[in-house]
Amino acid sequence: MLILITNDDGIDAPALFPLKQALDKIADTLVFAPDHNWSASGHPKTMHKILRADPIELPDGSAAFVSSAPPPDCVALALLGLVERRPDLVVSGINHGANMGYDVFYSGTVAAAVEATIEGVPAIAISRERKDDEIARGYHDQRQAEVIDYPAMSTFAACLTQKVLDFGLPANTLLNVNIPGVPWADINGIELTRLGKRVYRDELISREDPRGRPYYWIGGLPPHGVADHGTDIWAIENKLISVTPLNLDITDHHLIEDLKRWKLEDILL
Repeated sequence: MLILITNDDGIDAPALFPLKQALDKIADTLVFAPDHNWSASGHPKTMHKILRADPIELPDGSAAFVSSAPPPDCVALALLGLVERRPDLVVSGINHGANMGYDVFYSGTVAAAVEATIEGVPAIAISRERKDDEIARGYHDQRQAEVIDYPAMSTFAACLTQKVLDFGLPANTLLNVNIPGVPWADINGIELTRLGKRVYRDELISREDPRGRPYYWIGGLPPHGVADHGTDIWAIENKLISVTPLNLDITDHHLIEDLKRWKLEDILL
């Protein structure tokens, strides 16, 4: 079995190599990651410019690829034949920052797993909640490693991945996993969840450049959410690892019956 590992934090993300080391214990692995951070990039598909994917060597001497592509295209390049063996499963993460509720529509981490699922390959997206003090310190601050137990998270990810290899996933379905931003010893367990409601607190910041031309920045406070029981947001607030199955069919099947009463066919009369 070959597991493709990617992320949206980039090839230098401190969680990437520990994740590979853990997954090495259950299967062959290949890292195929972006050359820079693509957080909140959604699901771009590169159609109008070239993509590059350069072979590199990881600290353990294994071969990997670093690419100019966004996370979904890293997966696409691998599945379309850039690598010799077609991956049997894709693990995306471990992202620095939760991807809960409506985040799944923005997340590059989830988008990479979605791309694999579209291509019929089982996939898992894994993220860890980021606390405010971690945001202030910055992702690559050395003190982060003292707070974030990358080996423990990676071991959990490998165990979950093994479960997916053993039992499989239904077609068009992926797992979205979120880990609480607490010391590993403080985690209370694992909860199967549904998506919660994210509340974004974005603000428009408007300024002028030296030539007097206006520019804009979307700022504001970090998002929070409605912690309804059984949601991923509730699980994280209760120090539980959230595992949410996501299906690519986002049709509102109930609304179809209501829309029939609109008699849309009359519009064409």
